[in-house]
Amino acid sequence: MRIFDPHIHMTSRTTDDYEAMYAAGVRAVVEPSFWLGQPRTSPATFLDYFDSLLGWEPFRAAQYGIAHHCTLALNPKEANDPRCAPVLDELPRYLIRDQVVAVGEIGYDSMTPAEDAALAAQLQLAADHGLPALVHTPHRDKLAGLRRTLDVVRESALAEERVLIDHLNETTVKEARDSGCWLGFSVYPDTKMDERRMIEILRAYGTERILVNSAADWGRSDPLKTRRVGDLMLAEGFTEDDVDHVLWRNPAAFYGLSGRLILDVTAPGATHEGNSVLRGGE
Repeated sequence: MRIFDPHIHMTSRTTDDYEAMYAAGVRAVVEPSFWLGQPRTSPATFLDYFDSLLGWEPFRAAQYGIAHHCTLALNPKEANDPRCAPVLDELPRYLIRDQVVAVGEIGYDSMTPAEDAALAAQLQLAADHGLPALVHTPHRDKLAGLRRTLDVVRESALAEERVLIDHLNETTVKEARDSGCWLGFSVYPDTKMDERRMIEILRAYGTERILVNSAADWGRSDPLKTRRVGDLMLAEGFTEDDVDHVLWRNPAAFYGLSGRLILDVTAPGATHEGNSVLRGGE
């Protein structure tokens, strides 16, 4: 089973996770930029983070045989902090980088006017740079958030078929599918979706334009949830082709819209800017 996790925050994970993911079949990941838990207070901290997603993290992933790409954006939560808004002016010089395969995560957290403005601006940046967009739906008032998101997408220069709506569930999947956008589902130990619910959605809606991710981060999460979904699909009568469609071909097709997706892993050098993940060796 080959697996492409289209939404995982590896900066929050250990090298043991990379090792376990490779053993489970993960060969590619996309890491969206996101809120780190501790609020950032200036654009400079975002830029250091973006540089890490473009340099250190791909180096770390390659040491474990995994291709790493990223999406970059001002995330919805921090879009409400005026100290962070200048990040929008800095994004264009990052969005031209080869490893950036979408603008994201963008969307809504609390559905404020500041979030409206950031979402619209970043959908325009995606259109300007020929990139798709990864959109975060809010954890609260999810259906209202989806509808507001789709309104902004329809008003933008970015076509719906170049938008991935993430963190969907049973209440939002039908309207998201009917919009023409791609559909993302985050599978978590306690919140969001679980494997069994994911199987029922696949039974009801099929495998087209559906992406399954672990969204693993600094909270209680599991970077092997994609594999667990694949195993349950097989146990519940889905074919190996169905599994490959959902866990590999769909994410490859969506992020391939960027024209930048490279799934072959280049062997890394011994160090990245003088640093190595090796510890305890000779």
